[in-house]
Amino acid sequence: MEEIDLILDLTQESMEKVIKHTQIELSKIRAGRASTNMLDGVLVEYYGVMSPLSQVSSVTTPDARTIQIKPFEKKIISDIERAIINSNIGLNPANDGETIRLNVPPLTEERRRELVKRVKAEIEVAKVGIRKVRQEMNDDLKKLKNDGVSEDAIKSGEEKVQKLTNQYIEKVDQLLAAKEADIMQV
Repeated sequence: MEEIDLILDLTQESMEKVIKHTQIELSKIRAGRASTNMLDGVLVEYYGVMSPLSQVSSVTTPDARTIQIKPFEKKIISDIERAIINSNIGLNPANDGETIRLNVPPLTEERRRELVKRVKAEIEVAKVGIRKVRQEMNDDLKKLKNDGVSEDAIKSGEEKVQKLTNQYIEKVDQLLAAKEADIMQV
């Protein structure tokens, strides 16, 4: 039974990782409000090394429609501008010599629907990930039969894995509902 408990703990841990990854990916999809997370994937060349924007500058949101970037060194301001333009996040930087401002335009109805489609695609990836974890853990449980674990114990373990799967699929659906409501809110 100890092996089964270990597999169940591993199942929960793996499914939790899928949820965390999904939350990170969903935070990158903008909902019409400025968020520093929108720039998480932007890399700036800094002394020959590609560095995340947050490591070479201070990134803040002074209001709901603006992201402000203040480089730690003024000389890299043009590198930051270039990195933002090349990142294809759809925002145009405005440089005043000391800071860069990004104005986040309000979303159109069509753009909101596109974002909801992206969110649903990300949610589907999460569900596939959770089901993959379920499959792997059920395979591990079946292998325990060779180690002398009873079929009833294995069946019970599989049922517990299925319960965990259902709980995490429900969590993913809640993430979808929350993000969809956030995006569609005008």
